[in-house]
Amino acid sequence: MEIVLSIATIIVSIVLVLVVLVQKSKGGGLSSNFSSSNQFMGAPKTADVLEKTTWVLAGTVIVLSMISTKVITSNAQDRQPLQLTAPVDNTEAPDMQSPQPTAVPQLPQAPESTTPEPAN
Repeated sequence: MEIVLSIATIIVSIVLVLVVLVQKSKGGGLSSNFSSSNQFMGAPKTADVLEKTTWVLAGTVIVLSMISTKVITSNAQDRQPLQLTAPVDNTEAPDMQSPQPTAVPQLPQAPESTTPEPAN
């Protein structure tokens, strides 16, 4: 159910963005409310249809978001907490009775360098 609501919200959001991008910019502030020509792409009243579609899609996104929140929180309360058990230790402790090395073997020394010192 959560996945269906998420996909529906994404689809409605994409359609909302496309509808908003198709609309003509009003740009005039309050003066655009009093303009007499309301034509868009040659068809009268198309801007009204696009504006109503925008409001419907925005409301749909809000409602889907609220439903998703309700479904997700109710599903989270219904789930049983995961019962974790202690991990099984399959390792063995080292045998402390076995003989341990007493000395570190000596590595051969590098020959002394015969590089002359730089002059100042």
